[in-house]
Amino acid sequence: MSNYNVNNSTVNALLGWIDEGIVAIPEIQRPFVWSATKVRDLLDSLYKDYPIGYIITWQNPDARLKDGTVSHGKKILIDGQQRVTALMAAISGHEVLDGKYKKKRIKIAFHPEKEKFEVQNSAILKDKRWIPDIADIFKPTFSSFHFITEYCNNGVLQQQPWHEPR
Repeated sequence: MSNYNVNNSTVNALLGWIDEGIVAIPEIQRPFVWSATKVRDLLDSLYKDYPIGYIITWQNPDARLKDGTVSHGKKILIDGQQRVTALMAAISGHEVLDGKYKKKRIKIAFHPEKEKFEVQNSAILKDKRWIPDIADIFKPTFSSFHFITEYCNNGVLQQQPWHEPR
């Protein structure tokens, strides 16, 4: 008889749990230390359906969290903090605290025709064939139809025309 459960969950579900406060990062975890290229490589692995390892959480009512609060029944992240933080940065557009405790955004671009991820840079921003920040396609205002139409017609991505007007 084991004291643990193994569950398969989607990346979207995991990110939702973080946003809802169901899963939290404990105080003992180190700051985010991954480079932007390592974040890019993680997304590439997910895109290619490669395994990215287990994410381990623990239900502990007394653990201190990064924000100084106590977990009070939340699941705390024991293993996978760098991967989860990388996904929150790239997909959800959240800022991360780097090793020097400075906030920064990690912007990962995607080239749909080449099916290639890259760290956003000035050349990518000038090339209309790239989606300059994949976090944009995960926003609630993203319109797949508008995006595909614009991309096929003229590839204009810089002004993010794929968002529905409010």
